[in-house]
Amino acid sequence: MVSEHAGAQVLVASNRGPVSYSLAGNGALTAKRGGGGLVSGLSAIGADDGAVWVCAALGEGDREAARRTGGRLDPADTGDQRVRMLDIPAEVFAGAYNGIANSALWFVHHMLYQTPLEPAFDDEFRAQWRAYETYNAAFADALAEEAAPGAAVLVQDYHLTLVPGMLRERRPDLRISHFSHTPWAPAEYFRMLPDDVAAEVLLGILGGDRAGFLTRRWAEAFAECCAAVLGAEVTRADDGLQVRHEGRTTRLGVHGLGADAEFLRARAHRSDVDERLAALREQIGEGRKTIVRVDRTELSKNIVRGLLAYRRLLADRPEWRERVVHVAFAYPSRQDLAVYRAYTSQVSELAEAINAEYGTERWQPVVLHVKDDFARSLAAYRLADVALVNPIRDGMNLVAKEVPVVSDEGCALVLSREAGAYEELREDAITVNPYDVKGTARALHEALCMESDQRAERTKRLAAAATALPPAQWFLEQLRALRG
Repeated sequence: MVSEHAGAQVLVASNRGPVSYSLAGNGALTAKRGGGGLVSGLSAIGADDGAVWVCAALGEGDREAARRTGGRLDPADTGDQRVRMLDIPAEVFAGAYNGIANSALWFVHHMLYQTPLEPAFDDEFRAQWRAYETYNAAFADALAEEAAPGAAVLVQDYHLTLVPGMLRERRPDLRISHFSHTPWAPAEYFRMLPDDVAAEVLLGILGGDRAGFLTRRWAEAFAECCAAVLGAEVTRADDGLQVRHEGRTTRLGVHGLGADAEFLRARAHRSDVDERLAALREQIGEGRKTIVRVDRTELSKNIVRGLLAYRRLLADRPEWRERVVHVAFAYPSRQDLAVYRAYTSQVSELAEAINAEYGTERWQPVVLHVKDDFARSLAAYRLADVALVNPIRDGMNLVAKEVPVVSDEGCALVLSREAGAYEELREDAITVNPYDVKGTARALHEALCMESDQRAERTKRLAAAATALPPAQWFLEQLRALRG
């Protein structure tokens, strides 16, 4: 508990909660605690402060838990946190989450639409937008009901952009912020959305007292959108940008989420990680260097071009054949969307093609794992000689920050200039244009050739930058700014 922050009640709203449930055939529920910055941050507030986390039921196990408890989860499952889980109708959730959040807003902010083919903002989109409005209204209603007078409410991410404005109408006494964990699209791309939808998204966020972003670049883009779409007034103050519209001012803040060094270093040296480290070393072979990537198969992560760059390295630099292995962890993501299933298949097919083209009896060029295993990811972090983080566009990318923290002997970081982490790590990373396969291959060669002492020194500086604002501090910094 962080006593200096006791006082007004704190509420967090996010699509995902701190715990998820699975439902067995016999009706038994099993709870699984989540991790990440929000869990660490809310834990830092302390249970005595009356903090409440409002989230959505994501699956049948969650829905059943919400029904059995009236939406207020058992503190035994949540680490004594007060959690309100909303049992939003499945069709509303699907339209809001898959239709708008993940198939429209996410694509806009990552600039990933294939514009000759999509999007088509048709009747189906409009039905999904109504579901998104209903979904956000359910959160606003729950927050208004749960919040004590003058409470601080921290709303998270693109799933809930309308909540601050809706909540402002219901409870004008509250202090409200919204935080974007993704990039923010430049105005000319954001305006791809229908005019009324673009305006609603911006007005929703501007209903808050503060809007937070992972980098200054994303904050600037949001302000640009407010000016272009709404005609809002953007000014610069000593503490950052301010957007004024219709008599209200929303302050913009930049809070670059860092890695949790204490947790990662302790977790990376547990026995299950040691076991997986030994297994990976056996798979890789004695004396070989490793290029490691750990990602979900989200379209923005650019896994396919990373594999193409590795294949180009082997083609252009035959001296690396049998001397290096690309350890690629590509964990399936959003497999309920066809485009993600196709991308996941493409990753596997390309890895197999590289192994077929270059592999020998003694050497497998690509070691691909698709089953999510956090302990194995940490093992790969520890042994990596090179970390490849080449997203097309990323809000932050914590993998780029976690690898230097966990690395045993130092790791060269090949980093896309389009990752949010680039802003903090670029001085000690080897920077790449994520679309340039040949340039990425050259960067991999440079990283593999880096002397061990230089690699170790860079890793120390990268780790220091990566942990400058760990999750609990990141959360509390936003809370102080909102209350201030």
